[in-house]
Amino acid sequence: METLSAKPGTRNESAIPKPPKKRKQGFWKSVVQQKYLYLMSLPFVIWLFVFNYLPIWGWTMAFQNYKPAKSFTDQKWVGFKNFVELFQDERFYLVLRNTLAMSLMGLVVGFIVPIAFAVFLNELRGKYFKRTVQTVSYLPHFVSWVVVAGIITKMLSRDGGVVNDILLSLNIINEPIQFMAEGKWFWGIVTVSDMWKETGWNAIIYLAAITGIDKELYEAARVDGAGRFRQIWNITLPGIRTTISVLLIMSIGHLIGIGFEKQFQLSNSLVTDYSEVLDLYALNYGINIGRFSYGTAISMFTSVVSIILLLLANGIMKKTTKESIM
Repeated sequence: METLSAKPGTRNESAIPKPPKKRKQGFWKSVVQQKYLYLMSLPFVIWLFVFNYLPIWGWTMAFQNYKPAKSFTDQKWVGFKNFVELFQDERFYLVLRNTLAMSLMGLVVGFIVPIAFAVFLNELRGKYFKRTVQTVSYLPHFVSWVVVAGIITKMLSRDGGVVNDILLSLNIINEPIQFMAEGKWFWGIVTVSDMWKETGWNAIIYLAAITGIDKELYEAARVDGAGRFRQIWNITLPGIRTTISVLLIMSIGHLIGIGFEKQFQLSNSLVTDYSEVLDLYALNYGINIGRFSYGTAISMFTSVVSIILLLLANGIMKKTTKESIM
């Protein structure tokens, strides 16, 4: 019988079994193993493709003099003519100013206020009172902008408006102010209206993130003598930093594409120079007067700038905070 011999201080590597090599799992094998998950996600993938990617084919209209009565092959191609006309239009820069002003104001207010509100709700001790406040706060999200615009207009009315009545009773003003007829008030009205409507709804995701923080951290902080504000600053806010970073990146991506519902409902002919945004501009100068190619160029500009802003925000956040969405 042979014995394994080795010099002192050395190991006989042949006597040590090597672990088996793990084979890489193929994509199709993973699909077969998790076929039910893929089948469940299939309707959403189809929905995403049909409504988000398939319409990109329509961007070709921006490079045509599109006529609805003609087929695709019969359309006249004009190159970048619509974009040149867009960037030479003075109205475009006025509309771009309004869009950036309202979107930046909405980003600051609509980002900070929900975080503060979520932290405030988390600090409430009364269980039923906390649920009541949370329920009441996100109910306005389900109210149509048509109804909200009617409420805001009535509250800011010169005749019998609640806001003017309060200001007059406090002797802050001597005569009622026509809030809805002066352009300088419009951006603030839109921002405050959107804050009232969406704060409770936007705070839900922050509340969900806060509930995931380990409760033992708060107990340890209280033992060390930390007050409630110190716990918020050192535990709550760092605990939801990832959620804050992701939502901030996504909000910056939508900075220029803010929609037009609230501006359309709250606007009137007296404040058009302050209320018209890019989406309304595309609707008024593209669809309503039949300039489909021009309207497509406006929408294409909005989408491309939104993608660029999203990538820039993601890159900056990834370098500074190590948080990103891609």
